[in-house]
Amino acid sequence: MADNPNPDLDLPETAAPEAKPKKKGIKRRIFLAGSALVVGGGIFGVWWSDKAAKDKATALAVGEGEHGFLTWMKIAEDDTVTVYSPHIDFGQGSHTALGQMLADELDAAWDKVKIEQAPADFAFANAALAKGFLPEMAGETVAGLLPDAVIGMMARTMPIQITGGSSAVRFTGEVGMRKTGAAVRMALIAEAADRLGVPAGELTTADSKVTHAKSGKSLRYGELAAGAAERSLSNDPVLKTRDQWKLIGQPIARRDIPAKVDGSAVYGIDFTLPEMRVATIAAAPVRGGKLESVDEAPALAVNGVEKVVKLDDAVIVVGKGYWPALKGLQALSPKFSDGGHAAVSTPAIYAAQAKLMAGGKPDNEAGEGDVDGAFKAAGAKVIEAEYRVPFLHHAMMEPFALTGHFNDGTLTIWGGLQDPLSTRARAAKAAGLDVEQVVFNPMIMGGGFGRRFPDVVEIIDQVAILAKQVPYPVKLVWSREEEVRHGTYRPQSSSKLSASLKDGKISAMRIDYAQSGNAEGEVPFIYAIPATSRRHFAYQSNQIDGPWRSVNSTQLGFYTESFMDELAAAAGEDPYQFRRKHLPAGSRHLAVLDEVAKRSGWGTPLPEGVGRGIAIVESFGTIVAEVIEASVKDDGSPKVLKAWAVVDCGTTINPLNAEAQIAGGLIMSLSAAIGEQITLDQGAVVESNFGDYPILKLADAPPQIDVHFIESGAKTGGIGEPGVPPATPALANALAAVSGKRIRTLPLLTQAKA
Repeated sequence: MADNPNPDLDLPETAAPEAKPKKKGIKRRIFLAGSALVVGGGIFGVWWSDKAAKDKATALAVGEGEHGFLTWMKIAEDDTVTVYSPHIDFGQGSHTALGQMLADELDAAWDKVKIEQAPADFAFANAALAKGFLPEMAGETVAGLLPDAVIGMMARTMPIQITGGSSAVRFTGEVGMRKTGAAVRMALIAEAADRLGVPAGELTTADSKVTHAKSGKSLRYGELAAGAAERSLSNDPVLKTRDQWKLIGQPIARRDIPAKVDGSAVYGIDFTLPEMRVATIAAAPVRGGKLESVDEAPALAVNGVEKVVKLDDAVIVVGKGYWPALKGLQALSPKFSDGGHAAVSTPAIYAAQAKLMAGGKPDNEAGEGDVDGAFKAAGAKVIEAEYRVPFLHHAMMEPFALTGHFNDGTLTIWGGLQDPLSTRARAAKAAGLDVEQVVFNPMIMGGGFGRRFPDVVEIIDQVAILAKQVPYPVKLVWSREEEVRHGTYRPQSSSKLSASLKDGKISAMRIDYAQSGNAEGEVPFIYAIPATSRRHFAYQSNQIDGPWRSVNSTQLGFYTESFMDELAAAAGEDPYQFRRKHLPAGSRHLAVLDEVAKRSGWGTPLPEGVGRGIAIVESFGTIVAEVIEASVKDDGSPKVLKAWAVVDCGTTINPLNAEAQIAGGLIMSLSAAIGEQITLDQGAVVESNFGDYPILKLADAPPQIDVHFIESGAKTGGIGEPGVPPATPALANALAAVSGKRIRTLPLLTQAKA
């Protein structure tokens, strides 16, 4: 371990700071729950069994004339199929895609399929997600030894109902939805075979009907559902082959779009109840600080203000509406401590990280081969470069807004977060209640990008505590300023990359990086190099770091792909051709790289003042290569002209939505690269709103984005995040090509100015 994670911060002696919230990634949570099951054996009892979960799900979601199958779906007697998604859909289109996957295997008529949000109840914990991540965590062999019933218990124990890691389609869809659809279709066929008195092999399914061609008879799914629901479902149903798909692979319009267009969609910030009050909050400007004192009188003097609530590190004002509450809050002059973090600043963090790496004592190391020996070999030319990236904010369109009501011993909460079950558990703990005394009603979200994971969302605690102090429903809203200054940011990170060139190829590469989280196991190293070393130096500031869209792939992608261009230049080679020679022949990576080069016209002449950059990154099981054409404005800022993305996610479930996700990720990456940064001064965040945290405007977005998918048939990968990582290095490489200046510290801002 590093001796001191903050070596350059000479802070006065203070009491030990409070421990940061432990951020349990999906894999970590699965490991913990699995360990508990192995050690505890049967301690969880019947409640955790698959049968108990199904019975509870039936009681919660299956009404008269409906018949449930596992906890994934139900069929009504009028043939309506309702699919329950354990994921929140906050713009990524996963509900529609998951519905497509189940309906295709079920052979259901698409116009009879509804997709609904699964209730925040343990019965609807996502066992498919747990099963999907297990091979990555424990290996295929170990994962294969665990029965589905045990995996189901693990999911309900964690509990897991999370949306993140680009996992909805690749895990829940493939492991849960498709298999459920296929198994239920088999049960419907078996029921029809018994009713018609014919062999099951003579029956076919289509458009929510089972048909016997020889007799011309058919039965609707609604007629068969009651009997089929009593049958045991196959644990290993035969899935359709690609040539049999009718819905998978089709550009079907998203089901959530009409309500968002006509305004009928209700977000957490829109939600209202009779007699509801609205509250807003101001927390300690310096994370780790505490509320020392506040005079409540100025707020209570504001018309419409009803109550002031003091927390350990914040003050809340409750009013009859948002504006009275905000005006009351602005009338206050609370005094906060700085928690001993007054010396923390952006420059100090970079200096501390550099010193940490120079000390040469990494917390984690991976790779293979003798890197140091390759660096010292005769004829080797060693190249070094240092890169830095700032804290990044998620910049959700909808700030946090949760409504809570404590009544008759039950706390009910409404709002949009990325893990309903964990939200319920955290609220129960904050309110001092049993989890069965808490009801959470998940709602659609106006963006998330990793910010809405409950383990780092303080508003859950705040609304739970607040609701118990007032006799009416209360909606707690974070202002934009509060949301910007108290984010859970992508970590500020520094790196030093070193590589040796010999005979025109890379003989060894070392990637040192200092930040809070270890990226190993998450970010694949795709190049075939004889000796590699990836060393993580753990560094934690006073900020709470959190996952930002594509997590560590953004930092590592920028570092590695910028450095590959620098190595190509040192070798006197074209960046595309240089990458080709370091990718395995016949690999998916090479096919993706070649296709993006072809589509972008790589190597063809460009107008004067225009540069072209390329990058390729694998993340979440998906390979994406992108090419950016850009120029430099008079003020030195970038102007992105064209963009190309080629994607191999194995199978593209919904090309229309997938294209939107890749293009959206690309634009988000460009925005972050060009102008976004969270900076610290005296321990506090400097930025406060979009005026000083600029998001890319439509006029500066690339007018042309070409997205192409390669249907390799490989294991299905994610789609919501992989479009992000390659765009930043591709832009930096394009600017270096046109300006001759290599930019190694983000954001780019006006650094490309001649």
